[in-house]
Amino acid sequence: MFIRSKKRGDKTYLMIVKNERVDGRIKQTVLHSLGRLDVLQASGELDGLLLSGQRFSKNLAVISAHKRGESITLQTKAIGPGLIFEKLWHSLRIGKILAERLQERKFEFCVERATFLTVLHRLFSPGSDRAAEKWKEDYAISGAEKLELHHLYRAMAWLGEELPQEEQGQATPFSPRCVKDEVEEALFAQRRDLFSNLDLVFFDTTSIYFEGEGGESLGQYGYNKDHRPDLKQIVVGVIIDGTGRPICCELWPGNTSDVKTLVPIAQRLKKRFGVKRVCLVADRGMISADTLRELEKEKWQYILGVRMHRVNEVKKEVLGRGGRYEEVYAKSSDAKAPSPLKVKEVEINGRRYIVCLNEAQSEKDRRDREAIVESLRQALKQGDKSLVGNKGYRRYLKVRGETHFEVDEEKLKEAGRYDGKWVLTTNTTLSAREAALKYKQLWMVENMFRSMKTLLETRPIYHQSDEAIRGHVFCSFLALLLRKDLEDRLEAKGWDLEWADILRDLDKLVEAKISVNGKQYLIRGETRGSVGKVAQACGVALPPNIQAG
Repeated sequence: MFIRSKKRGDKTYLMIVKNERVDGRIKQTVLHSLGRLDVLQASGELDGLLLSGQRFSKNLAVISAHKRGESITLQTKAIGPGLIFEKLWHSLRIGKILAERLQERKFEFCVERATFLTVLHRLFSPGSDRAAEKWKEDYAISGAEKLELHHLYRAMAWLGEELPQEEQGQATPFSPRCVKDEVEEALFAQRRDLFSNLDLVFFDTTSIYFEGEGGESLGQYGYNKDHRPDLKQIVVGVIIDGTGRPICCELWPGNTSDVKTLVPIAQRLKKRFGVKRVCLVADRGMISADTLRELEKEKWQYILGVRMHRVNEVKKEVLGRGGRYEEVYAKSSDAKAPSPLKVKEVEINGRRYIVCLNEAQSEKDRRDREAIVESLRQALKQGDKSLVGNKGYRRYLKVRGETHFEVDEEKLKEAGRYDGKWVLTTNTTLSAREAALKYKQLWMVENMFRSMKTLLETRPIYHQSDEAIRGHVFCSFLALLLRKDLEDRLEAKGWDLEWADILRDLDKLVEAKISVNGKQYLIRGETRGSVGKVAQACGVALPPNIQAG
């Protein structure tokens, strides 16, 4: 039964009606006419009727008492983060996998809950474990109520703990096998039925610096991608599959160069995950002549970026070869359309190269260079001593006489050869078009690194041991795994939601514990924005608006 309105002329009437199914069709029956709406409102009869009926509804009575200020609010906590990501945590069986590896260990606290808390904190309010311990007080997270800071530290150290010597056979030359490796392998194994081989994997690295020492051996000085060579760092590598799902993360001392990591990673993939056929896709900084020879020797397939400015064969022959480009994506006025792309194939001494051209980027590169050179010419008129330290200027200068500079026209002409281009080398049988598109998917790893650095927010990292640092970084990897799973679920529903909106809306879903006439109740706040769709995609039933506490 419900109250409905009906217009008669310029007047509106209210009536109590009920629906019932008769011969397979819904029939509406008027039980009682309440009268004209304006009269009922003016007399106050409508308010009185609704209030009198409210006495027989516990939920409405509690809500009304709360609105009248007749309740005592005991506590308010955010429930959205815990509800959604707890479901994904168990769906991916992360908790079960951790529990299996903890069976022989005697911790006085729940390591699995400490890990989940840390991962959840990374998703919603990235920061240190010290910050996570305080953050949890405002959130409803099952099993996290009694966790203390030292529990989080110990959980991180366990995740990064080295395995016994007899289990180090799959280690790389740069890092030992740890508990986190077993967790990654178990996560991969449980979804192995979905894809029998890692036909395509993407690999890239980044560096994360420390304000302090950075553990016993991980923190080292090296090439810093954040332009902080004065600080020690670690190198983090991430491998994802062709669908964008993270497979594993690797950590090495900060002085490990990228070109040394690709072959050991390729070898380790075979050993760790039992795969026989993999095509590695990696960026320009990963390759050297030795790297290519080793990959060929191991019969690995690869699609690798080439450093155009440094490889003479590419500079002199590949880029100099003529030939028609094949159009992959045409230029479009649609902002959501893929970037324009053309490709052509060049073979030199049995080596296969693919030249890729983005004409829109080429035009931008040309305009940017012209702006720099025009500024440089103006600066030269004012004197040239200050130009030496400007890298943007220096690349286009040459020495005139002993102490003066002038624009190097040959350098300008040479620079124009690279506008909007990048070059790949591959030993696959993929067409030039297919190889270029696969390589462009590396943006998934780059995007993942941007997310990982945001999730880590580890400057400074407070952990002093290598084990705890490895565990700390691994929790960010697990956070990325949860994020990817949620995004896949939303995509399967056809919903394109902004990640920042998801986090904000879930963060605002709260539950208040109140006391009315000595009885405790839980009142759930309203669902906003994307919460309903996220809950539906994850198969999560939101709690009722009010329930006994």
